[in-house]
Amino acid sequence: MAIELFNEDGHVCLMFTHLADEGGEAVQANQFLVIHGDTGAVIDPGGNMAYNELLLTIGRYFPPNKLSAILASHADPDIIASLDRWMTSTQATLHISRLWERFAPHFCKPGKTQGRIVGIPDPGMRIALGSSALVAVPAHFMHSEGNFQFWDPVSRILFSGDLGVSMGSSADAACTVTSLAGHIPKMESFHRRYMVSGKVLRLWAHMARTLPIRMIVPQHGAPLAGAAVGEFIDWVSDFSCGVDHLTQAHYTVPA
Repeated sequence: MAIELFNEDGHVCLMFTHLADEGGEAVQANQFLVIHGDTGAVIDPGGNMAYNELLLTIGRYFPPNKLSAILASHADPDIIASLDRWMTSTQATLHISRLWERFAPHFCKPGKTQGRIVGIPDPGMRIALGSSALVAVPAHFMHSEGNFQFWDPVSRILFSGDLGVSMGSSADAACTVTSLAGHIPKMESFHRRYMVSGKVLRLWAHMARTLPIRMIVPQHGAPLAGAAVGEFIDWVSDFSCGVDHLTQAHYTVPA
């Protein structure tokens, strides 16, 4: 089952929240499908435990063999560990930070990615989707060194990767958050550890305020919409995390 985030004039954004074993060892993760006319792209398709059901579920809404792009915010296993199987079942091209374009083939059998990876330059780029495009937006060090978010100018959804993550179940992820205050306890510890520094978050917030964002949809947990979008941008713009908290005590040899 998919959650419909947007559907207007042949442009559709779908979210899948439930494809990893509920209550199992793996963290809950979201996957996304963006359709524009007769073209489609998968964003952060996930690992092997999500692949079979994701492929079958996508097939109810769009023919997988017509997918033109696989977009990866970064190279973690919960993002693209299933890459080998996507390279087999589709003709799609992988778009990933140029920092990771020579690492991503390690998920695949030799030669399977030949000519099918586009390295996104650090400033980002537009990625064609039929007569429309998705925009790779710089999100470096949130949390990966080479990291991108994907902004859809039609739906005005920002697919934000690990920024905006909340920890919980797939049922939690299916419930859109419109007021941030009560949601912060589900987000705070993750952002404190996985975001590299408050400086990076401030730079991102300044950029984000220049975009007309209707919804922020992370790779784990619930989407943010309405007032929660601006509240989240304000929250992270004054948030200390990562290296802001490190001291020499964190770098000592174990007894």
